[in-house]
Amino acid sequence: MTRIVHKFTRRVPDWQPRVKPVDLAEATPAQLDALKVTPSNTKVSAYVLTLAHDVESLSVRSPLFNAIMYDKGGMSREERELGALGASMVNRCIYCAAVHADRHAKLAKDESVTDELFANGANAKLSPRNRAIFDFARKSAEAPPASDQQDIEALRQVGLDDAEIFDLILSSALFGWANRLMHVLGDPVRQEPAPQKVSA
Repeated sequence: MTRIVHKFTRRVPDWQPRVKPVDLAEATPAQLDALKVTPSNTKVSAYVLTLAHDVESLSVRSPLFNAIMYDKGGMSREERELGALGASMVNRCIYCAAVHADRHAKLAKDESVTDELFANGANAKLSPRNRAIFDFARKSAEAPPASDQQDIEALRQVGLDDAEIFDLILSSALFGWANRLMHVLGDPVRQEPAPQKVSA
């Protein structure tokens, strides 16, 4: 039995697409190239296999994602994950929020920030730097975006430089888009254990 997950959690749920993902065994050369599938790397998520129906977009999306989230310099990995989490929370993307909360907690070696955010949302008690980052990401991912020059100044006041702010803008924008795409294409689900039979 499966159920759609509605509450924020660090426990990453499965993701169930509404359209059939591309079958690797039947994928075209162009799809395999976009997926970057090699004989030693055939573990591809259902989400990415779903995106492979649009080869042109996927070919651009994956390098862009990796550059924004993993390139060296600028904002720390931990804070990029916080930006992605802020966007995912405002858009109620349970799957993305779980992924980025889990990564943030592991990178920070601390679960208290994500515990506080999931318990209290926008009213969470955060450090000044985390508050400025979270607020900017949340406002930037709203529709329409609500971040403005005051939010940029708030980031500068807590010590972010221009390169870090640029990374945060990219992270927030990326997930403002990705969250909405995931909502359209599928749902976060969790397998529930089958009820045990009670002997009479």
